[in-house]
Amino acid sequence: MRGDGIFRPDLDLSAMFGILLGILILDSVLLGAVVLLQAGKGGGLAALGGGASTDSFLGGRQATTILTKMSWWCGGIFLGLSLVLAGMSTRGSMPRSVLDQDVAAPAPVMPVTAPPIDLQPTGDNQPPPEEGGRN
Repeated sequence: MRGDGIFRPDLDLSAMFGILLGILILDSVLLGAVVLLQAGKGGGLAALGGGASTDSFLGGRQATTILTKMSWWCGGIFLGLSLVLAGMSTRGSMPRSVLDQDVAAPAPVMPVTAPPIDLQPTGDNQPPPEEGGRN
């Protein structure tokens, strides 16, 4: 192993990827539960139809509960872990240069010999006579 510190560039990251993926799954389950436990504010798109006060249209000022804070934290953790995992998953599939690949030399092409072409007109292949000229 190269490196004497914590950062080792040749370390296989599959174990870390699995741990972070497990945390992401737990966070998504927790986020779903926290969102479902919150009380609805009512209205929704029905408030846009008319007859709704400005408070219900803009949401009004509501007390911040522990469920609201947990939903924000779980959402932020979900977003951060998703970005980290997306970066880790594309790390192994970086495009490589064509010049770096070992390509076998192509097989030699066999020369094709074509039958000789007779360029002199003979028989039926004579050019048409010139007008007013001799043949």
